[in-house]
Amino acid sequence: MEQFFILLFLAVFGGGSLASSVKVINQGDKALVERLGSYNKKLEPGLNFVVPILDKIVFKETIREKVLDIPPQKCITRDNVAITVDAVVYWRIVDMEKSYYKVENLQSAMVNLVLTQIRSEMGKMELDETFTARSQVNEILLRELDISTDPWGVKVTRVELRDIIPSQAVQESMELQMSAERRKRAAILTSEGERESAVNSARGKAEAQVLEAEARQKAVILQAEAEQKAIILKAQAERQQQVLKAQAIAESSELVAQKIQKNPISRQALEVLLAMGYLEMGTNIGKSDSSKVMFMDPRTIPATLEGIRSIVSESPMSPLNNRPN
Repeated sequence: MEQFFILLFLAVFGGGSLASSVKVINQGDKALVERLGSYNKKLEPGLNFVVPILDKIVFKETIREKVLDIPPQKCITRDNVAITVDAVVYWRIVDMEKSYYKVENLQSAMVNLVLTQIRSEMGKMELDETFTARSQVNEILLRELDISTDPWGVKVTRVELRDIIPSQAVQESMELQMSAERRKRAAILTSEGERESAVNSARGKAEAQVLEAEARQKAVILQAEAEQKAIILKAQAERQQQVLKAQAIAESSELVAQKIQKNPISRQALEVLLAMGYLEMGTNIGKSDSSKVMFMDPRTIPATLEGIRSIVSESPMSPLNNRPN
């Protein structure tokens, strides 16, 4: 009976020891094992075996990327403005041994390191720059934190500043400044609109005046051309009329000469007709638009008529010179 209890104890103890020697590590996790207080090995995901009593799992952590929430903290900018800044850090463990043996309380160390870096970077910039250079600050923090946490076996993959909140007094001053800036921009836009409207109106009036002047100029040119053509046509008509009249006079003179040649008594009638024609010519000259001043002494009229008569008598074509002696 005593042997039975001994065997049962050995079976239970052996089964418990065997069960404690088997360790299952989930995917994405790793574990560190110490043997008698010193580092022995690292357990990978899957089924692993350890020596009971001698081996002990001292550190088990995931190697997946994690998010570290940085609490809000007060910072002072270069222009002495108090602001509150918080951030988010994305990181993962790349070397399990360094992250356990090189630093105590890894997350607390990382939080304090990030807070220190944020205060340092915010102190280098003025308030306005903290809002416009957010992406630049993120890049600087990522580079500095990645270098600082490398001895801890940590890889920082991303840093994002979430909120940058000035103090209440600064916020009120910024709101007043923004309101003034908006009013200024509105006034500038209004004045620019009015100026553009005035410029467009003046330009439209000027173009209208130019078009009107061009239209008047064209009308004057067309009218002058029409008047010129009318004068030319009138002159041509008058010249043609004078030619026809001269031809008619020539023909009439020839007929009269023929009649006088047949009837010598008509000489005196011809002299009378020439005198009347001379007087009519003076009258027409006086009525003409382009008339000239013509002086005539009434006492010279008989002599003029006598001269015309002598000219007619001496003309070779005159029928009066052909009359019989």
